[in-house]
Amino acid sequence: MTNFTLYLILMQLFYTQQIEGNRAVLGEVEAKHCTKVLRKRVGDSIQFIDGKGGWYKGTITDISKKDCWIEIESKTELEKWNGHIHIAIAPTKNISRMEWFLEKCTEIGIDEVSFIQCKHSERKQIRIDRLEKIVLSATKQSLKAHLPKVNELIPYKEFIGGVKDYSGQKLLCWVSEQNLYMTHYLDSDENIIILIGPEGDFSSDEIALALQAGFNPVSLGKSRLRTETAGVVACHLVHVNRESSK
Repeated sequence: MTNFTLYLILMQLFYTQQIEGNRAVLGEVEAKHCTKVLRKRVGDSIQFIDGKGGWYKGTITDISKKDCWIEIESKTELEKWNGHIHIAIAPTKNISRMEWFLEKCTEIGIDEVSFIQCKHSERKQIRIDRLEKIVLSATKQSLKAHLPKVNELIPYKEFIGGVKDYSGQKLLCWVSEQNLYMTHYLDSDENIIILIGPEGDFSSDEIALALQAGFNPVSLGKSRLRTETAGVVACHLVHVNRESSK
């Protein structure tokens, strides 16, 4: 595949979950990009994803002011990595750093991101709609068909309570020379939740709460990492471990 061919695919890859039988509908935003920006017309072929692993090819059959209808010609199920990768992270004061984290983890491969409000958190609000757009763009750019779920910001204690009975692997990343390196705990295909704290790190009470909930404390290495860097490193380590275990 040439760079120009890849560029064309990226520019003309769309997203919708409005699929019924052999028909699909692009919503207002995607339809506008398709018909107004790229000037696609009835009879033109396009490709789109459903965010659940499906990659489709089809032909535009009708265009309105807000929608674009497609007749589906083929569907391919793209393989996903093993297990469910979920990172819970404290958002940084500079939201652009969280956008970078989301973009890179989407490119690497992630299933779910939760934002947690910790004692030392610098940010108390996020715009979930803006972050979802970042994730969708990165999904298309990396030619993936699985769209990560982005959850609203919730208090740390509430998040821990919600995953107390989680049956997969639970890892708590925090700065301590006593913690074993993260890869010591990684399984080749197990579902996993990884906690990443704010730049001021988790408080002692937050660490105790996570340990009581069954989280294993882990290290990401000797270097002191920014919050968003720690999230990307953790996501990458999971994938490297799973690829090397095949």
